[in-house]
Amino acid sequence: MGLIIGVGGAKPTFAYDYYYGIEWDSTVSNPKPSRIGKMELHKTLPVQSLMRRCILADDGTVKYYLHANDSTKRDNGAAANLTGADGQYMVEIPEVYVRFETDGTKNRALISTTELPGFHLWKKDYISAVEATVQRSTTKLASVVNNSTDYRGGNNDANRDGKNTTQLGMPATQISLTTFRDYARKRGAKWNCNVYQTHRKMWWLYAIEYANFNCQDAFNAALTNDGYKQGGLGNGVTTWDWTQWSNFNGNYPFVPCGTTNSLGNHSGAVDYTIKNAEGGDLKTFSVPSYRGVENPFGHIWKWTDGCKCLIQSDENGGLSEFYVCDNPANFTSSGTTNYQLRGVLPRKEGYVKSMVLGEDGDIMPLEIGAGSTTYFCDYFYTSIPASGVSERGVLFGGDADNGAYAGFVFASTHLAASDTYANVGSRLCFLP
Repeated sequence: MGLIIGVGGAKPTFAYDYYYGIEWDSTVSNPKPSRIGKMELHKTLPVQSLMRRCILADDGTVKYYLHANDSTKRDNGAAANLTGADGQYMVEIPEVYVRFETDGTKNRALISTTELPGFHLWKKDYISAVEATVQRSTTKLASVVNNSTDYRGGNNDANRDGKNTTQLGMPATQISLTTFRDYARKRGAKWNCNVYQTHRKMWWLYAIEYANFNCQDAFNAALTNDGYKQGGLGNGVTTWDWTQWSNFNGNYPFVPCGTTNSLGNHSGAVDYTIKNAEGGDLKTFSVPSYRGVENPFGHIWKWTDGCKCLIQSDENGGLSEFYVCDNPANFTSSGTTNYQLRGVLPRKEGYVKSMVLGEDGDIMPLEIGAGSTTYFCDYFYTSIPASGVSERGVLFGGDADNGAYAGFVFASTHLAASDTYANVGSRLCFLP
């Protein structure tokens, strides 16, 4: 903090003229950190404001950007095609320089559009605007708004077509992390399912924009008196009783991809009502979008690649180790070669009190003991093997019955990369 930068022959300026971020005390339960850096940047949000929906070709070329206020249109007002015919329906997340600091109990997350001393680059990437489905004829992972049988979601159950429990237009589930990875790579080597580094980036952009770790705070479109964003994204699709959901459709997806098209690049929520077999209203959910990313948490869990855990039994070391790989070419479902140990996770589940952080801003828990409205406000699931060492993948976000547990940094380390469940899907990512 307080670095002085000389710019040519001009008088030196402080680094905080170029960055903005948040600061919080790890001993304080208030989930709303303080804004720091250049205050004007908290109003203009130069990084977050560059997030925008687009149609992306398989070679990584942006075919066209979508209208800021209506994603069914191109940015020039002409009709857009979100069915996959023109490309994949994605959100472009710009490059950003980041710095994470810990000074005693004080922690800081800083971002800038400018390269600064002590900052490192997170490159531009793309994340699916909607939860991923699969083109069944090619088994390619896809981000589309398409109600045809070729993009049937869930477990591809044709018997539900035409019913209130239809999987047409829904995201795909009942697929393992390993298979999601394979399906994404069929688009090309730079395509992936949900990627940890992209999810982590999106979380920090949200946290800095709203200065609020409780992403389930009520959505508030109004700015504060100082001109800053406030509130959160609402409960999300998280408030359905598990048994009722199970009785409805066996815990498969029920919110169609593209429900928030009308929000364009803006954050907010759109109501969606599920119908019963007779056509009456069964339950209404408020479907969130963060700057074009629909359902960033809730509805279904998201398998997330590029990270994993080795969880030791008490007799085999008693540690839960968290590993990260930043090179998608080295992603694997077996072993930690080319993965870096980033931290040791709690052995019990609970609400996240502090995170691993480090210089990479890792968003897995270091300590539990918080609540649904204190510290980081999201939950952590884990389990310890009775013997040996279990290799586990990581799920983020939670599903439709997780309630206050859910959120951007709600993580589960229960499952192996080969496991499949009706309530577990993923996203589509492209890393140029």
